Order: sequence, then C-alpha cells, then structure tokens
Amino acid sequence: MKVFLFIAAALCAYLVTGFNPAIALSCLVYKRDIRKEGSGNPGFTNFRRTFGNRFAWWVLGIDLSKGAAVIALFAYLLSLNGVDFSVGAAFTGLFAVIGHSYPVWYGFKGGKGFLVCLSCAFLVDWRCGLIATAIMLILLFTTKYMSLATIVAMLTVPALLCVFKTEPAAAVLYSLCVLLMVWRHKENIKRLLCGNETKFKVRTKA
Repeated sequence: MKVFLFIAAALCAYLVTGFNPAIALSCLVYKRDIRKEGSGNPGFTNFRRTFGNRFAWWVLGIDLSKGAAVIALFAYLLSLNGVDFSVGAAFTGLFAVIGHSYPVWYGFKGGKGFLVCLSCAFLVDWRCGLIATAIMLILLFTTKYMSLATIVAMLTVPALLCVFKTEPAAAVLYSLCVLLMVWRHKENIKRLLCGNETKFKVRTKA
C-alpha cells in the first residue's frame, strides 16, 4: 500500500501541477500564448507584466492552490501509512515542481516552479514557509527583482529545515525541489549578473 501511494503521489503531483493557468488564461481570454510574450515564461510575473492585473492574481492563486492541494492530500495519505508528514509533503512536492516545470500537457515547457515550491515549503514546515515568504517580500520591495527575491527565499528553506530539526529525508527531498527551481531560473541569474534583469513593478496596467 505504501509503495502504491508513493507512485500515486508522484504521478498525480506531476499531472495536476502540469496544468498551467498562465497558458490557459492567456489563450482563452486574450487569444495569445504567454509563452510567446515578454520573457516567454508561462508564470505569474510574465503574465502580469504582459496582460496586467486583471487575471494575473488568478494565475497566482491557482498555481499556489494546485500544488498545495495535491501535496497536502498525499502527505496526509502517506502519514496514515507510517510516513512522516513532512517527508510525504517533500516527496510529493518534488514531483509537483517537476510537473510544473516540465508538463507533458505543454510539450514539457512549463513555469519555473517558485509558487509550487513555496506551497510545498509551508506543508513541509509552516515556519519555513512563513520565513521564506517574509524574506521574499522584503527583497522584492527593496531590490524590485522578483527572480532574486524568489531564489534567495527558497535557498534559505533547506537551512531552516535543519535549524528546526525537520526529518532529514524531508530536508534532502525539499533541497532537490529548490535546486530544480534555481536551475529553471538560470536565464534570470545570467541577466542579474549582467545587470539587465527586468524589475518588478508594483503598479501595472489593469
């Protein structure tokens, strides 16, 4: 039963988080593919920059909730079968980030995984999620670089998991989530180093 649940967690997390609201809403509402607009990334930041606020917050909400829902479900089911909740959440979260980043539904071209990674952090250890969110917001509103804020915030989580003495397996699995997310931001990192990364604007078109 436990093996079946791990397989089901990996498969469901991959398939569910593979649904991309930025792609769906850009095509349905604006008749344009977000992957061909702006930076080409099908995520909240590029969607908001391209189309404004009207549906951007829907993208944010769906991306957060889709990951949180599937991760919470299987972490709970695995915990009923003797697996530590944090380990189940980190395991499911890893495949959720993979699904979001390389979705079969869109030719394996997806988002960068930050929001799924963040929702996973809250479920692995809510204290780490809160601290990471605070760090992200502070960096975002001081530097105006969304990519820098998200990368630094997520990189702090594995260290925080060790500080809070989270199960070692959960810390390792979550670290893999973060490494994948950072890898997906490699182009942003290059632009940050070159000084030509686009800054996040608090106000944008409606």
